Formats: sequence, structure tokens, C-alpha cells
Amino acid sequence: MQGAKIDYLKLHISVLLSGFTGLFAKLISLNEVLIVWYRMFLAFLIFSGMLVFMKKRPVDSVKNILIYCGLGALLALHLMFFFGSIKYSNISVGVVCYSLVGFFTVFFEPFFKKTKFSFTELLYSLIAVVGIWLIFNFDTNFRFGIVLGVISASLFALYTVLNKIVETGKSARCMLFYELLGGTIFMSLFSPLFFIFNPVSQLLPEGIDWMWLLVLAFFCTVLLYLLYIDVLKKLSAFTVSLAGNLEPVYGILFAMIFFNEAHELSLSFYTGLTLILLSVFGQSFVKNKKAKHV
Repeated sequence: MQGAKIDYLKLHISVLLSGFTGLFAKLISLNEVLIVWYRMFLAFLIFSGMLVFMKKRPVDSVKNILIYCGLGALLALHLMFFFGSIKYSNISVGVVCYSLVGFFTVFFEPFFKKTKFSFTELLYSLIAVVGIWLIFNFDTNFRFGIVLGVISASLFALYTVLNKIVETGKSARCMLFYELLGGTIFMSLFSPLFFIFNPVSQLLPEGIDWMWLLVLAFFCTVLLYLLYIDVLKKLSAFTVSLAGNLEPVYGILFAMIFFNEAHELSLSFYTGLTLILLSVFGQSFVKNKKAKHV
């Protein structure tokens, strides 16, 4: 029982850390591409140092290493669109769009895992789509940010499904190490190409940016993913996904507390948010019923 309490505590700490992630798009003065490059690079250095200190070697086959690196590149791509969504709208809109991960998972999971398509889950997911549509049509200032957020959600859904397929029996440390390496390599190749067509005046972090990047890299990347992978092995997927549905709620609360975003949001936003929350908790209810019948 004590062990279960610790696992639940780890789970909710990881969800809280996820809720804080969106704040760094506003706290750090760099653009979304540079934020992700520094995040991946610093997280890779920190985690490599931790492995050296623990005398752990991330050894695996070349095939698996390439797969992990590919997943890391996909994660980096998702993060660019996620931070871009917040940069071009606000934190609340960015994390609400993240709630569409369930909608895209409904399609990706049966395709990649060869499981039965769920029309009930699709119905709940469409409620979330209606919620996003309400925000998109009435909060016109946020349209480009919403488009980026929807793409971000689709990429993370794909990352999650593929990660679950390859993670069975694999070392969490080894996977995380090579995913961070893959994300760093991808961003190192992509960033120069991006800046040829989109030049920026600031490439290096300034002042307090370094502190925020280190916090983002350690607490909201290395620590977050280690906790998440650990609890996923001990708690049911339903329990983890249900707790994860609180991430947008935490993100919006933090945005209101730290950036006073409440005055930027209209009635259509809150109506859309209500529909999205109805969708994600409805999907969780359906999955819980399925789990009980297995």
C-alpha cells in the first residue's frame, strides 16, 4: 500500500511538471525552435552525466538505437509545434489544443497496433473537436496558434503510440538517453535550415533565460520522463491516462496565476474548454469500462 501511494505521488508530480512546461514558452525570450534545441541538448547533457554518475551504460542493438533516435526526433518536432502554438497565441490555448491527443490516438492506435477501431471513443473525441472549433471560430486572434497546437497534438499522439509499441521489455534509461540524443541531432540539423528562411536576431540565451532552460531541461524533461516511464510500468495505463487529462487544467491554472491570462479568454474559450474536458474524461470512462471487462 505504501508503495502504491509513492507511485501515485510520482504520477501526479509528473503531471504537475507537464502543466508547468507551457510557461517556459513565455518565460524564455528565444523562439520555439531554439527553446527545443537548448531543451534537448541540455537534457541530454544532464542525463548523460547522471548515467555516468550511476555507472550505467545505455547499451542496445543498432536497430533499436535508431528507432529510439527516430522517436526522439518525433518528440522534438512535437515540442516545436507545441511551443510555437503558445508563442503565437497563449499558454491556455496551447495546452487546450494538447487535449486533442486523444482524438488522434483513436485513429493512430488501431492503425499501428492492429487493434479494433472504437466508434465510442471517436464520438467522445469529436466532442473535443467541436470544442476546438468553437475557440477557433470565435477567438480569431489565436487561429494560427491553434493550427500549430493541433499539429502538435497529432505528433504527440503518434509519438505515444509508437513509443508504447517499442518500449515493451526495454530499459527506460536506455530509451530516454537515445531519444534525447535523437532529438538533439534532429534539432541540430533542422535549426540551421530553419534560420536560413527565418532569420532571428538572438541565438544565445540571455541572463535569466539560462536558468529557465536548465529548469526546463532537468525538471520538465529528464525528471518528468523518468517519473512517467517508471509509473507506466507499475500503474495501469488507464490510471496514468486519467491523471494525464489534468495536465491542460493545471496548465491553464498556472497561466492564469503567473501570467493573468484570464482577461484574454472569451466565453467561447471556456465553452470549448468544457467540451474538451467532457471529451477526455468521457474517453477515460469508456477505457475504464473496457479494462473491467478484460
